[in-house]
Amino acid sequence: MKYDTIIGLEIHAELKTKSKMFCGCDNDAHGKAPNTTVCPICLGHPGTLPVPNRQAIDWTILTGLALDCHISEVSKFDRKNYFYPDLPKGYQISQYDQPLAYGGFLVIDGQKVLITRIHLEEDTGKSLHSPDQTLLDFNRAGTPLMELVTEPVIKDAATAKKFGQAYQQILRYLEISNADMEKGEMRCEANISVQAEGSWKYEEGEIRPAKKGGSLNNKVEVKNINSFRAMERAINYEIARQTESLEAGEEIAAETRGWNEDKGETFSQRSKETSADYRYFPEPDIPPLKISPEQISELRATLPELPSNKKRRFGQEYGLSPDVSEILVSDKNLAAWTERVISELDAWIEANGDDADRQEKKLAKTAANWITRELTKYLKADNKKIDDLKMTAENFAELICLVYQGKINAAAGQSILEKMYYEGGDPTDIMAERGLEQMDDNTALEKVVLKIIADNPAQVAQYRSGKTNIFQFFVGQVMAETNGKANPKIVKELLERLLK
Repeated sequence: MKYDTIIGLEIHAELKTKSKMFCGCDNDAHGKAPNTTVCPICLGHPGTLPVPNRQAIDWTILTGLALDCHISEVSKFDRKNYFYPDLPKGYQISQYDQPLAYGGFLVIDGQKVLITRIHLEEDTGKSLHSPDQTLLDFNRAGTPLMELVTEPVIKDAATAKKFGQAYQQILRYLEISNADMEKGEMRCEANISVQAEGSWKYEEGEIRPAKKGGSLNNKVEVKNINSFRAMERAINYEIARQTESLEAGEEIAAETRGWNEDKGETFSQRSKETSADYRYFPEPDIPPLKISPEQISELRATLPELPSNKKRRFGQEYGLSPDVSEILVSDKNLAAWTERVISELDAWIEANGDDADRQEKKLAKTAANWITRELTKYLKADNKKIDDLKMTAENFAELICLVYQGKINAAAGQSILEKMYYEGGDPTDIMAERGLEQMDDNTALEKVVLKIIADNPAQVAQYRSGKTNIFQFFVGQVMAETNGKANPKIVKELLERLLK
């Protein structure tokens, strides 16, 4: 039997507001001792009253606008009732039927992944388990937590992974969340079901039986996913597990499963809750929120250029390939740094170049290639960001000009870049200090070429007899004789003329 995979995602992101969601406690608990950024409100003491964080509300609306969502005119908070040791009040203030944003989408590989809702809630604390005890740290309790829920329209693990990565980029471009999965600032959960081909239909935001009276296989929720690679692996494992069970005639249990990264498999945690299990009801201590058109317009005006638009512009304005643009746009600060480099190059063209340089966008392409192939190699090796660089965008642009003008070859450029990366400095000064300037003197180079020809009569005879692939041997000999300083273009022209 053939099967279809149906995937929906729930993605939680901690917002980096200064204070928590419903109190004035410090929202940054990083590096702080357990249970030190807490107060009676976020610890759920009786008689305390929550006060919503306006910044968190605005940022959730802003995210909705970035994802083409509708913004609710009236939104409200609800109580979601369940018990975990790290949930201080025994319930969570969340949103249920009137979220702040709903009905948006994000385009992945040309396809719209529909978004059901984006709502706001408070995070729980942390449970720290050991063999004989569980310790509770409530520093995280009350952190503003924004949850995005997709429609069940994702068909494979690769698309789910790309959606998560694209959403993470948007959050970072909006500068509302660091969205670091390893630190728990972004957490992904996948709802996965496997259905027989033709047995189901997608209608009014739900998966329903294709025929009246038909039934569907249960869906499974997978939690504890702390990387996009893990998400892809977990979904693929679950698809295989469910398919194997169905082929064996077994029923799929409606359950929540965890992901064991070391074993590369999911494991059962508990039976799946439904909305009725949570006994939602309106939060009595917080009145409904009225979102005015003026508030929405003001927030829309603050939207930055988003990654997909920036990638498109980089292709149109600078002539960059989609792959190169993708790398540059993946980090907002890297993209900004690249544009500062290109701005410096434009100024150089204005003073020294010609219109052909500008029209063909040669310098911009050269700079982008050096950034994505050479500079990012160092950043990845040292696990650093573009903001950690010792070199300036101006100095990097100067290095690109030296290469472009032929004053240094690529190998010399890489040597200079290495020193600039680790120590900073002016590329022209480094070139002079190391004697890396390329030899452009035709007369001097012709003497070298004639010497190489005279020293290698056997190879000359082979070349003249038609063995032209030996040409590179002569180029290598000239470069060795000049310690790599000879201009390769001039060397090639001289050899072609003198070897005839």
